[in-house]
Amino acid sequence: MRAVIQRVLRATVGVEAVVVGSIGEGLLVLLGVTTGDTEQDVAWMVDKIVNLRVFSDPAGKMNLSVRDRGGALLVVSQFTLYGDCSRGRRPSFDAAAPAGQARSLYESFLSRVRETGLPVESGLFQAHMAVESVNDGPVTLVVDSPGNNSA
Repeated sequence: MRAVIQRVLRATVGVEAVVVGSIGEGLLVLLGVTTGDTEQDVAWMVDKIVNLRVFSDPAGKMNLSVRDRGGALLVVSQFTLYGDCSRGRRPSFDAAAPAGQARSLYESFLSRVRETGLPVESGLFQAHMAVESVNDGPVTLVVDSPGNNSA
């Protein structure tokens, strides 16, 4: 499982010009699922993201998590995170999980992150989406679950 995490002042996701998810301060999480991912990857990724210390404390050091700050998460599925551009001119998406598996793990991720009590918004799985964000910092990180061998 792979996530691109951006610290944001605000972010929205829309489908066909209709906003389906919107947050203020928090994390925009672009989430990709690969073929070997399991519920263990989901649990690990949720724990990592909600506790990742990427927000500044009063001394200006990145010591606070989104949970500490009372921020929100906007989670958007993104199979293209597993695009392989090493050959030819068109990316290969062979490492991306099939839609059924990806949907199941994406929905599990959403469910588990909601169980933390943090506000969570999401995009629409398999939809063409427009994502807007105002990055804070900017702070952008790529996180791969420990079992991810598709990097």
